[in-house]
Amino acid sequence: MERFKTLKDHVYDYIAEQIRDGALLPDKRVNENVICEELNISRTPVREALIQLAAEGVLENRARKGFVIKAMSHTDIKEIYAVIGVLDGYAAKLSCDNLTEQDYADMAFYIDAMELAINSGNYEMYYKQQTTFHQLYINKCGNNTLIDTIAKTKNKLLKKTYIDDNDQTLKEVFAKTNNEHRKILELFKAKDTETLFHYIADTHWMPDYATYDMIV
Repeated sequence: MERFKTLKDHVYDYIAEQIRDGALLPDKRVNENVICEELNISRTPVREALIQLAAEGVLENRARKGFVIKAMSHTDIKEIYAVIGVLDGYAAKLSCDNLTEQDYADMAFYIDAMELAINSGNYEMYYKQQTTFHQLYINKCGNNTLIDTIAKTKNKLLKKTYIDDNDQTLKEVFAKTNNEHRKILELFKAKDTETLFHYIADTHWMPDYATYDMIV
């Protein structure tokens, strides 16, 4: 069962989405007044959400400037990848017995949609489909703390634009990661929980993918 979300939680999700969509950029100030106006709410839940995001390392509270989006180094991103891999793998392991045939069919659909997005060079669509693919089984792990922790860890990975000097290289990397999605689905169907955990943690979320500044 999905836990009840407070007003602060909704503001938190809104700000995180703004970061992912590129509306809020690294080293830029988060305007509290604008958020209050856009959501038609008081300053208190906005301030609470900003404080939480700062505590989680997504924002920085700078003197005389207020809250700004924290810029991340390549090392920071690789470390986050490694952590997400373990958490995502554990969620997959827990959810393995909870998935239905419909879930398998939905995951297969998302994989096909990702392949179409890769072939057409629509990397934003790839991002959205892969997020939905992973979230399907994460939501079925039965551990709300784990679900929240994964979401908040992923929020630290600021929005990327998927621009590279060699578009063919990007397509090859995305194609490789989508083949890994197919393997993940196979392992789910086989209910091979230990192999599934290690495949996601050690292969799919391999920190070297952070070279391309993308979520796999």
